[in-house]
Amino acid sequence: MAANGSKPDTIVLINGLWMTALSWEHWAERYKQKGFKVVARSWPGMEGDIEELRRNPPKEIGNLGVTEIADHYEAVVREQSSPPIIMGHSFGGLFTQILVDRGLGSAGVAIDSAPAKGVLGLPFSTLKVSLPFTINPFNLNKVGALSEGQFHYAFGNLLSEEESKKAYERYAVPGPDHVLFQASVANFNPRSATAVNFHNDDRPPLLMIAGGKDHIVPASTTKANFNLYKKSKALTDYKEFPERSHFTLGQAGWEEVADYALNWAVEHANQRATAA
Repeated sequence: MAANGSKPDTIVLINGLWMTALSWEHWAERYKQKGFKVVARSWPGMEGDIEELRRNPPKEIGNLGVTEIADHYEAVVREQSSPPIIMGHSFGGLFTQILVDRGLGSAGVAIDSAPAKGVLGLPFSTLKVSLPFTINPFNLNKVGALSEGQFHYAFGNLLSEEESKKAYERYAVPGPDHVLFQASVANFNPRSATAVNFHNDDRPPLLMIAGGKDHIVPASTTKANFNLYKKSKALTDYKEFPERSHFTLGQAGWEEVADYALNWAVEHANQRATAA
């Protein structure tokens, strides 16, 4: 591998489904204290107050799909004065994979990433979270929200009920069911929006981080996604944190994950595979 370009000074953070950019608040502050410019923006149409989003979610966000959201963040990345580090959590991890595949950013970190097209055999815990939203085809363009109990299972399974309730009240918002449908039928759709070129040799480095106790995206799913990149000459790494849930952005000990992600990205930024 050979590096080209200077070290990045900007980080773009991409949140996942049922969350907003507020979910990155701890990481954003830590990275700012380390001297980085941090850009954390919510999905289009979801930039408002958390309580207002819960009370009156804009109907138009029900039409948001993977491509529209990825394009939104491409514009954010291109606004920066130099290629930033791109970090995404959950569906934000999938958007990170898509953006890196487009050649954007200096390095990408996909945390507990929703799987790209090609990952097979989703486990029961994933289906338990997603099926209530995707089992009814009339939900395709609806806006859905996790209940407090669903949030505890999906995100806060390593939190006490009280801790999970506090996290739910601070962060959880409704989101577009459409992206869940797109992910669930990706392998049957030849033009799936969740597809990336796993053989792309000329893209920024990508780190995939998994949580060993994650219910929405178990480590096995992240590892299967990572394995699809093995024929690419571009740098792709995998890191598993055994005691992390899907709420790894806020679960106690988040600092270890945040620092590992940043240190890896800074070390490997702007690296490209050398010609064979």
